[in-house]
Amino acid sequence: MSKLILNNEVVTDDWTLVSLPVVEEEVRKQAGKVVIFKLTGEVAATPEQISGTVIPDNGKVIIPFSVWQTRKIELEARLTSGELGIWLESFELVEDLIASIKNINQLPVIAINFPRFIDGRGYSLATLLRTRYGFRNQLRAIGDVLRDQLFYMRRCGFNAYVIRADRSAADALASLRDFSEPYQGAVDIPQPVWRRVARPSYQPSRAAAMITPVDDTD
Repeated sequence: MSKLILNNEVVTDDWTLVSLPVVEEEVRKQAGKVVIFKLTGEVAATPEQISGTVIPDNGKVIIPFSVWQTRKIELEARLTSGELGIWLESFELVEDLIASIKNINQLPVIAINFPRFIDGRGYSLATLLRTRYGFRNQLRAIGDVLRDQLFYMRRCGFNAYVIRADRSAADALASLRDFSEPYQGAVDIPQPVWRRVARPSYQPSRAAAMITPVDDTD
């Protein structure tokens, strides 16, 4: 069964996600503890990984940003034909993606990887793409994507979600209806609730009529 939710329904996924070849990573520690996240600006992949990434010859593919940066000339025809999307790691910079392409809306899909449920950097990347850079096409969450995240992802501009393999997409879809009226303004609904919902104006005469007199006689 498909794990892709797109525009509030579970749909068949016609895109192939291309991953970097897996390599053994050195365990890094800081203050005696294993460092969980890579730092912003850290190289996402080795040259060997980039050159060794296998991209299908046909069909729609979503490739790692590091592969696009290095193999752009080879892949530009796929971009022109509408068969190329790009996915970002949570530590990669939106500004670098913008600088690598003439028009960000040439990309039919941009995916953002959530390596762990607790990594919130993808929300900021999505917000920047939608607000500062005006990306209008499919914005997809991939990786450790679970039910409890979807409502907040949509608020940041995501409209597609690939649910983790061991979870139900149908169950996750229901979470988009968990809250009927968000209070704060965000990407999906810019105005806060007090701007969107009209409240009756204050009328002193009506307010006075609602006050029940207190009988203090014996």
